[in-house]
Amino acid sequence: MTIEEAQKRVDDWIKEYGVRYFNEMTNMAILTEEVGEVARIMSRKYGEQSFKNGEEKELGDELADVLWVIICIANQTGVDLTEAFMKNLDKKTKRDNKRHKENKKLTL
Repeated sequence: MTIEEAQKRVDDWIKEYGVRYFNEMTNMAILTEEVGEVARIMSRKYGEQSFKNGEEKELGDELADVLWVIICIANQTGVDLTEAFMKNLDKKTKRDNKRHKENKKLTL
């Protein structure tokens, strides 16, 4: 699935099942909540914290929740994520094409 297709599928789902998009600030709050859920899993699975009994969740599902809300925000604000991502990748390539290779901290 392309990013464009994902944006359309989310939009179609919202129109069929979701009635309408939550407003932008509500979606921002939801995004923050979902990123927090990813952070909880990461800190327990890869960090020093441990899961509480019955707490373990699937990282992929939580990342998909983050992606869903990002797509919602893009759709409701008129952002073409394919175009935005390609511009961002080009920016990073121009800015960082030597930076990481020359970073001695990364070659240790």
